Amino acid sequence: MLSIHTNIAALYAQSAASSAQSRLSTSMLRLSTGYRINSAMDDAAGLQIATRLSAQVSGMTVAMRNTQNSTSMLQTAEGAFGEVTDMLMRMKDMATQAADASANQLDRDALQAEYDALGQELYNVLTNTTYGGSLLLGNGSAGKGTLSQAMTFQIGASSSETMQFDVSGKMNSLDTLLKTISANFAPAGTAGSEIGTNSSANSMIDLLATALDQVGGVRSALGATANRLEHINSNLANMVTNTKAAIGRIMDVDYAAESANMASAQMLLQASTAMLKQSQSMQKMILSLLQP
Repeated sequence: MLSIHTNIAALYAQSAASSAQSRLSTSMLRLSTGYRINSAMDDAAGLQIATRLSAQVSGMTVAMRNTQNSTSMLQTAEGAFGEVTDMLMRMKDMATQAADASANQLDRDALQAEYDALGQELYNVLTNTTYGGSLLLGNGSAGKGTLSQAMTFQIGASSSETMQFDVSGKMNSLDTLLKTISANFAPAGTAGSEIGTNSSANSMIDLLATALDQVGGVRSALGATANRLEHINSNLANMVTNTKAAIGRIMDVDYAAESANMASAQMLLQASTAMLKQSQSMQKMILSLLQP
């Protein structure tokens, strides 16, 4: 039907051109950004899933840093306890030497002086070992350190992903024992007499052995926890890698497919534009009918 008011062919051509233009714009946006989903209109469900996964990745990345920081803190504590172990072993050796009948009083006095110095240094290590500006080892007379309290490590992206670590009981026992072992384990220590006689030196041997066992128990707990944190970090890294891959499959554009879509849209736009031009000639046919 030929009509002056309605050009059906032009309307169809306009509709096709508009649709092709929309497809072309979408393809060009995707190719320029690299994302298949640039707004919720592109894929509402996909965007929701990708957002949730992205939040999980972000949380796990922070948790990985948490495990690394916590491992460093535990290694710092374990290194300090390594020094404590060395000093206690030396003190035990001196107590064993002073307990022997071959040692005279001058020998025991010299051994006692070194023993007192080591007792003061034990207090110094427990008082001054810090991590991030916070006291790490101290307890009781040496102050309340991080290890003297129950600790909670955040090892995941959700509130339930935590890890508990508590050696506060062992730290309390060690603090009490060190006070018994040396009078110099105090803020203002004084010369002691722990190994000043054969009998007192002999009684110190077992106490020092017990202290070494206590320190060994704490070091063992620190090492086991640090190892666990390393495994947690490795697992988190694996989860982050695979979750990022999942996000990529949802969000990233397939350049091969989208380039083909863009070429198709360009051809359709050119074709519909050409047909729109051709549809205008149909109006001229009406004028020829009105000529006398």
